[in-house]
Amino acid sequence: MAQKSHDKGAAGGVPAVTDPARIRNVVLVGHSGAGKTTLVEALLAASGTIDRPGSIADGTTVCDHDPAAVRQQRSVALSCAPLHHDGIKVNLLDTPGYADFVGELRAGLRAADAALFVISAVDGMDAATAALWEECAAVDMPRAVAVARLDHPRADFDEAVALCQRVFGDNVVPLYLPMLGDDGESVAGLLGLITRRVFDYTAGLPAQVREPDPEHLPAIAESRDELIEGIIAESEDETLMDRYLGGEEIDPALLVEDLEKAVARGHFYPVVPVCAATGVGLDVLLEVLTAGFPSPPEHDLPPVTGVDGSPRPPLTCDPDGPLVAEVVKTTVDRHLGRVCVVRVFSGTLRPDRTVHVAGHGLAERGHPDHDADERIAHLYSPLGATLREVGVAVAGDICAITKSGSAETGDTISAKDDPLLIAPWEMPEPLLPVAVVAKTRSDEDALARNLARLVAGDPTMRLERNPETHQLVLWCMGEAHADVVLDRLRAGGVELDTEPVRVPMRETLTAPARGHGRHVKQSGGHGQYAVCDVEVEPLPRGGGFEFVDRVVGGAVPHHYVPSVEKGVRAQMERGLVAGHPVVDLRVTLVDGKAHSVDSSDAAFQTAGALALRDAADRGAPVVLEPIDEVTVRVPDGSVGAVLGDLSGRRGRVLGTEPDPDAEGRTLVRAEVPASGLLRYAVELRAMTAGAGTFRRSFLRYDSHPTP
Repeated sequence: MAQKSHDKGAAGGVPAVTDPARIRNVVLVGHSGAGKTTLVEALLAASGTIDRPGSIADGTTVCDHDPAAVRQQRSVALSCAPLHHDGIKVNLLDTPGYADFVGELRAGLRAADAALFVISAVDGMDAATAALWEECAAVDMPRAVAVARLDHPRADFDEAVALCQRVFGDNVVPLYLPMLGDDGESVAGLLGLITRRVFDYTAGLPAQVREPDPEHLPAIAESRDELIEGIIAESEDETLMDRYLGGEEIDPALLVEDLEKAVARGHFYPVVPVCAATGVGLDVLLEVLTAGFPSPPEHDLPPVTGVDGSPRPPLTCDPDGPLVAEVVKTTVDRHLGRVCVVRVFSGTLRPDRTVHVAGHGLAERGHPDHDADERIAHLYSPLGATLREVGVAVAGDICAITKSGSAETGDTISAKDDPLLIAPWEMPEPLLPVAVVAKTRSDEDALARNLARLVAGDPTMRLERNPETHQLVLWCMGEAHADVVLDRLRAGGVELDTEPVRVPMRETLTAPARGHGRHVKQSGGHGQYAVCDVEVEPLPRGGGFEFVDRVVGGAVPHHYVPSVEKGVRAQMERGLVAGHPVVDLRVTLVDGKAHSVDSSDAAFQTAGALALRDAADRGAPVVLEPIDEVTVRVPDGSVGAVLGDLSGRRGRVLGTEPDPDAEGRTLVRAEVPASGLLRYAVELRAMTAGAGTFRRSFLRYDSHPTP
């Protein structure tokens, strides 16, 4: 539950900021278990934002306040944790590392101006982290690397750096080296490579800075040369390299200045060893975040249009510019209603003002296009679940608003008299279907209410009410995502069960046939009389349905011909063999009989249905299953396993080709029955150690093999 405090301006050591240049928005990324949330806790404590760091095991961390995160002991949602250091406000955005919650990660990337990759000195990194580095590189997002968990007995800083350089490139270079303590095992300090100083944390934070011991000098000299050469290579001063190679001692202040510029441009990636448990490296990491990473005015902003799609000039991070902000996360609190975390890109967001809220382009995900004018009563600075009231939120800052009636994740907030729309960020496609059913009629109403809340906050979940299978299907990113969604529904008071997902099948006939339908009943008074004869022939796949009238001589009165067609269509909806809708048929009415008194519209509808059923007995009926076109993106080493698995799913592989967007990856194209893809999102991830992804789209219906 969100907590509120009403301290205006400064709260928890984070004063109100009115200058965008004094803001840093940093997203922490890395695989699950790398230590992101623990590092955020340590940074908050080191900066004085909180009294002491919380514990993941105890469920007391600032960022993992979601009940699902506490229970699973891992992050499941994006969380914002601002701190203040050296006059700079740093909005830390903690993201989940598990692949199921990639939507929260992408929201964090949208709100940030730089990324801090947290790499475990124990476990290295996963393939998803490597792929994310490439995504950041594609948009020139500034990056740095924090090698964490140095206190673990199996920690290996050198191997972690070597791995980063192999995966991320040569411009990933340490700024500091770990220094072992007197026991020869624990990390007691850092060796500064630019300054040639020792940062000793034996007495805690802040570090005691002193001259290095003689045994430290060889390690410093070796690594320092690599660092300085990398900095000089990125320097705008073309004479610097010649001076350095000529033996001139370059001023450390000049090196630091060039380093900060290279990091801010996204061309150089410093590595900082940190240990959240002992405090080693926290102060120097804060320096990197504040001095090395760019402020919002230095980072490109997303394109913007009018709500009608009309072009608008590019945005600038100007507090006096047009108001443009974006909802990057939405949760629903039982007391506060919708709580929206908002990144302000342009202008200044103020309380007690009416703004325009617009959401477009996500109708397929269950988010219909919407526009509304709403009054913002209060603004808050979010510290995890705690909301501290603030006076304004200027361009570049991140804030929270409450009690919005329509705002959803991805929506644009702009001025009432000049409504605008930000181009949406890329949303991953949910590919794991979960069918849910309410236990009672009253639970159905509660289920509908809670689903509306979840869909508003989670654009990676798609809600589908299948009219053919009559199932309510939640499309999720994976099993962990589905578990969180179901837990949140149950926490909202919904009693529900899951059931196997049914694939919508079809039926058709494969041979021409004739059918006779006779519906004659006499029960006193007006009876029922209708006879019709039809010819049925299959159409090509996707041919739909055709009804042809070839009756001559008025054997079936003209006004009853539509009744026959209506009866045929009704029977096609009910199915002929297994209760699935019938498709791809031409039905020709060729003859029939009528009675001047007993014939009726209802009688001829029944006769038409009977005629089609009679023809089906001789038309070689078959069941059709949906076939999807699938593109699988996997590492080269997993291609063989994926090809074999697709064959086991009755898939037909169309071909493979190198992935044009990523070296070392292959695209596999195939046609696969939809029934073989129900759990493919989970099984592909297991098969490729989390590195495989796929896309699917409906292609056609084809014959289902007879068991």
